Amino acid sequence: MTEEPEGVVPLDAEEEAFLRALARLLVTLPRVLEEDLLRDGRMSTSEYFVLVHLSEAAGRRLRMSDLARAAALSLSGITRVVQRLEAADLVRRERSPEDGRGWFAVLTAGGLARLEETWPAHLGSTRRRLFDHLAGVDLAPVTAALDAVVRSAVEGPCAAEEPGACDGPPAGRG
Repeated sequence: MTEEPEGVVPLDAEEEAFLRALARLLVTLPRVLEEDLLRDGRMSTSEYFVLVHLSEAAGRRLRMSDLARAAALSLSGITRVVQRLEAADLVRRERSPEDGRGWFAVLTAGGLARLEETWPAHLGSTRRRLFDHLAGVDLAPVTAALDAVVRSAVEGPCAAEEPGACDGPPAGRG
């Protein structure tokens, strides 16, 4: 890699080190949190967070499409997760009373109990694996930066900018 593509600014040493650390984190942290949750809570991370989102929703219910968005899963992915949770009597599905076509996922009493049983182990794992290593770090700006990266990835390159920043022709053209 001796030539940079035209118009692309190479990473400096600090950016390169950050990118590599982030890549290691993105591979390692989800894996170890999943292992801990499977061992201690007998459920996957996706299943756990579906239960979390449902527990926080009004009436402990969400439209499947809204639940998919909240859990960062595809519609087919959320369907598979909800089917597993439904088979374990942790969630039930109900037809939408408004249109009769859509479906809601509804947290059952058993699902809430299971979440309450699992939560302490997941919290301990998350503290041990992540937050104990971030003591003294101001998390608010890190959270805002990570949210901007996610918005840009999901909604396009202008999503993280100020409103109107990407309106009109690109700078230097037009």
